[in-house]
Amino acid sequence: MNAPPVVAWTEADEARTAAWRSESGAPPPKRVAVADDRMKADAAYKLACEGTALLWRGDFHNARQLLTALARRIDRRPRKAPPADPALAFHRHRAAQNHRARILGMLLVPLDAELAVPLPRAPDVRAACAQAYGPPAPGTAPSDAASVVSLRELLGLIGAYEWRRKGVEIPALGGDRIHPHYGVFSPARGEYVDLVAEAPLPSSELAFDIGTGTGVLATVLARRGVRRIVATDQDPRALACARENTERLGVADRVEIIEADLFPEGRAPLVICNPPWVPAKPVAPVEYAVYDPGSRMLRGFLNGLADHLTPEGEGWLILSDLAEHLGLRPRAELLDAFATAGLTVAARHDIAPRHPRARDTADPLHAARAAEVTSLWRLRAGAHGG
Repeated sequence: MNAPPVVAWTEADEARTAAWRSESGAPPPKRVAVADDRMKADAAYKLACEGTALLWRGDFHNARQLLTALARRIDRRPRKAPPADPALAFHRHRAAQNHRARILGMLLVPLDAELAVPLPRAPDVRAACAQAYGPPAPGTAPSDAASVVSLRELLGLIGAYEWRRKGVEIPALGGDRIHPHYGVFSPARGEYVDLVAEAPLPSSELAFDIGTGTGVLATVLARRGVRRIVATDQDPRALACARENTERLGVADRVEIIEADLFPEGRAPLVICNPPWVPAKPVAPVEYAVYDPGSRMLRGFLNGLADHLTPEGEGWLILSDLAEHLGLRPRAELLDAFATAGLTVAARHDIAPRHPRARDTADPLHAARAAEVTSLWRLRAGAHGG
């Protein structure tokens, strides 16, 4: 196994090191300066832009205020008018987001052996960190277990912990809640869930749920009366999350959750998949739920679907057309992928977005988001299908 990454710095004329934690996969900073409550926001911003990270030793609340001040300095930079080409606008927007994340990720805080933040007025983050990183290793000496994490990531862990604790209300489940684990795509946008709740079922015997995530779609199918659902995923966090949610919602006896890259063995009269909607490269592991590089999962689902459908069975592809409005995947390319896979379209059900960003005119991608439609494509094996 590779040695875990380490961050190094000098403090009180002494060379120090600690384990580096980054769920985004960012490398440890090469230059680190120690900072505390005396650090001014302008000086911190200059150091961060120059590539020097700041290891905070002051009051935790002051660190949060400094992070907010850094964000204001990034956001007040003059913005160029968005280009007319939607694909170029998308790539510029992502580059700006990545730049913002890099600068804000330069403010670091320590974690001790118990995953607590040893700073004044720091909240108790041990449970949130344990859910993301795993519990502290037993028998590890405190000096060997010290670690460093960006404050921005730590605040994300706290938010994800609260989201998991409180859950997300799902109208299609009668208001019952799905509790997303850290790093598992949350069904906060419920339009696609509503589509699965309302489309006519081809059969109530068996369904495959490909890339189940939180298990929300498998649960909806079980609540609709499907007697057996096989739900797959290859992310350990998603598998654990789906098992917990199906047990909590009383459908675990009908939902079998297995680790698989796309399909389980056999055929089913209903096979559903909600792949990532945007064919772009993720820059962090948690982005794989949103970005599908080269449309790998989409094409893998389509190309294998006919071989996993029973005669007269249907494959339900849940897909937003946001990529079309961004100029990243034309509709003709999607239809060609259906034909290449030996599939025909039996019907399509559409729903408009309800999320706030569709109405945010300040969003650089507003035109694409406002025009977005999410569709449930009901696909069947054609003459050349399996």
